[in-house]
Amino acid sequence: MRILLVDDEARLADGIRRGLEAEGMVVDVANDGSTGLGLARDNDYDAIVLDVMMPGMSGYRVCQALRAEGDWTPVLFLTAKDGEWDEVEGLDTGGDDWMTKPFSYPVLVARLRALVRRGGRERPAVLEAGDLRLDPAARRVFRGDTEIALTARELAVLDFLLRRRGEAVTKREVIANVWGDDFDGDANIVEVYIGHLRAKIDRPFGREAIETVRGTGYRLAGNGG
Repeated sequence: MRILLVDDEARLADGIRRGLEAEGMVVDVANDGSTGLGLARDNDYDAIVLDVMMPGMSGYRVCQALRAEGDWTPVLFLTAKDGEWDEVEGLDTGGDDWMTKPFSYPVLVARLRALVRRGGRERPAVLEAGDLRLDPAARRVFRGDTEIALTARELAVLDFLLRRRGEAVTKREVIANVWGDDFDGDANIVEVYIGHLRAKIDRPFGREAIETVRGTGYRLAGNGG
């Protein structure tokens, strides 16, 4: 397992490196964001551990640059910043996990192993199907250059459909991912919101992106309809 560690605290980085190497991992270390980004571009890593506040280039910018280039190596932010909005920004820029300093070393190792098992599958910051785009962080939806206003629940349903684009999903799956497993209302609520979405993202544009799959549920066409 090859890990890239990017942290400007040289003593801490060296301690983490030695600990990870004792676990059988190969670790490359960079002490600033620009150097870390260069190493990430030039080498294949199983996971990247990123500090946030670094000279020259923050961890947020490093992660954002990698994702923009199509590099989906799992990223774990390891930082002294412990605000909830700091964590939100880290995850929204493409990070996969977040730990604050001081941290539990065994938990760091376990989380790295979990990220590596999960692999570097694509996790785009902006969800797209044809000219239909949803930016989950900004909570904005577009058809081409036209912005579409959606409610919070409509956004959540569309987010789920876009993440599963091209796949048939059941009403129960939509409810579990949008309303939660504890929802005990009428499952037909999904039909209501599908209707709302069709009226906003499809019909005004002459599209039929959201398809009804008889006996199953719904599917959002991979090409956006």
